[in-house]
Amino acid sequence: MDTIFLYGIALLLFILSFAADRQKTKKAFSKGLKALEGILPQFIAVVALIAIMLSLLEPQTISRFIGSDSGPLGVILAGLIGSITLIPGFVAFPLAGELLKNGAGTLQIATFVSSLMMVGVITLPVEISYFGKRAAVLRNLLALAFSFAAAFFVAWAAGI
Repeated sequence: MDTIFLYGIALLLFILSFAADRQKTKKAFSKGLKALEGILPQFIAVVALIAIMLSLLEPQTISRFIGSDSGPLGVILAGLIGSITLIPGFVAFPLAGELLKNGAGTLQIATFVSSLMMVGVITLPVEISYFGKRAAVLRNLLALAFSFAAAFFVAWAAGI
């Protein structure tokens, strides 16, 4: 129901924008379509990868490794996986939702998503070239520590 409401508001605002200035609205719509064209192949590939992963991993397997009962090891594993994974944010949150539905724990998913967004093991060489080795490594280590802290805060706030 919320989705229909939001689409309705977006359509209304689009119509109002079109009525106010047709040229600007057409230009903005064209830019939006081009941005979607750029994102769509990556999005489809990641969604396919998620589908394959979820079809290969049973909920019990997910639960065993990063479920609520996996304990500190599951939290650490989720943080490490998030640190080395390079997934855009618009895919990370649906993935997190699917993992939660399939047995992952809230604390573990909070750790996964926060480390995914803040830590960049894959992008570390680029960071080193811009900021230097010491600054890049320190930033990533602090981001990893903060991702664990943020996850524990989420768990505490959720009463877990």
